[in-house]
Amino acid sequence: MKGAAETDAQALFRYVLRLGDLSLVLGQRLGEWVGHSPALEEDLGLANIALDLIGQARLLLSYAGEIEGRGRDEDQLAYLREQGAYFNAILAEQPNGDFGQTLVRQVLIDAFQLELYERMTDSMDARLAAIAAKSVKEVRYHLRYSSGWLVRLGDGTPESHQRVQTSLELLWPYTVELFAEDDVDRAMVDRGIAPRLSEVRAAWVERIEAILAEATLKRPADRPHAWHGKRGQHSEHLGYILAEMQYLQRAYPGARW
Repeated sequence: MKGAAETDAQALFRYVLRLGDLSLVLGQRLGEWVGHSPALEEDLGLANIALDLIGQARLLLSYAGEIEGRGRDEDQLAYLREQGAYFNAILAEQPNGDFGQTLVRQVLIDAFQLELYERMTDSMDARLAAIAAKSVKEVRYHLRYSSGWLVRLGDGTPESHQRVQTSLELLWPYTVELFAEDDVDRAMVDRGIAPRLSEVRAAWVERIEAILAEATLKRPADRPHAWHGKRGQHSEHLGYILAEMQYLQRAYPGARW
């Protein structure tokens, strides 16, 4: 029984890390837009979404540290892991590109988080249910913002339409990983902690297709990709993100403001 309990705890730890890393890495990516957005309002909008995502990451990584039981807090998990110990989906670490590409990536992840967190509010894990209930309110706003911009760009000028369609073709293959179920996902479903990813995907596809139709964009065909961030196998982009994100903590260990 002890071995089974440890296995359950390890699976939950890995699952919570995945959720936290997804928000952490995406929040870091959006933070790169601060001071560089096309307008002040968008600068503030993206910064606020980034802050929401970092807030979600803090809650999730703090919980992950408690599950692990090795004394690591949210800061240590965020700043003192090596690249292979991060488990975010590869989509979150893809470069910002232009403003339209950032919004395409954001819509794809916002819709995923919304469908996931809406269902996770009924989780048998009370802590995750509470985090999901808080996060889902934020994610609804995130998707309203990102999808609103995607519609404006997709249904805008020929150039803006072509740019976001090209970005959609580029990023779509990475969405396959969001719904690729493995042993950790199945363990969470069996314990009533997380929804089945096939159910999340069906709702995600319906929502995304409605947004794309309004934006006059074509949904790309599904095709697999070689990266598996949920298993700690990442693109080169994550290394650059971590080099910037972790610099201060590694240069001045334990530093406090």
